[in-house]
Amino acid sequence: MAVIETLKMGHPLLNQVARPVEHFSTQELDALIQDMLDTMAALNGAGLAAPQIGVSLRVVIFGVEANPRYPEVEAVPMTVLINPQITVLDERQEEGWEGCLSVPGMRGLVSRYVRIRYQGFDPQGRSIDREASGFHARVVQHEVDHLDGILYPQRIADLRDFGYESVLFPELTEATEPPEARE
Repeated sequence: MAVIETLKMGHPLLNQVARPVEHFSTQELDALIQDMLDTMAALNGAGLAAPQIGVSLRVVIFGVEANPRYPEVEAVPMTVLINPQITVLDERQEEGWEGCLSVPGMRGLVSRYVRIRYQGFDPQGRSIDREASGFHARVVQHEVDHLDGILYPQRIADLRDFGYESVLFPELTEATEPPEARE
């Protein structure tokens, strides 16, 4: 369909709790998901939430195979997750560097749960119920945060662990798309 410009940190919609999807298998939902997939692919993102493209609905997508922005992470299956819920399976947390299409060119060290269960629905309203760990769990938590009006900088414990990708990871920045293409 289309690559949509992502909203940037500071936009009021990114601070709101998104509304649940009430109707599945609709043309409107299918069009939204296609726009999200097109936008995420064009920007080399690992995930995207509907509010990031200006739609206040509880829809996230995520997936990673070979991504130059995350060269050392394990694969994450491409998933469309609607009305997600997360259950923590292990209270242990792990710090990891995160970026976001709504905070372009920046990275921050964020603590996330190591093991989670996520549940929700696919575009046809069929149930999704999976367990995830590592980077997969991190991506899901990051994207679901968007649905609750939370951006990853709000989760950084020490702002000394927040900065420009080009300074923190110059080797990564040289191998990837332009700075505006970050997630």
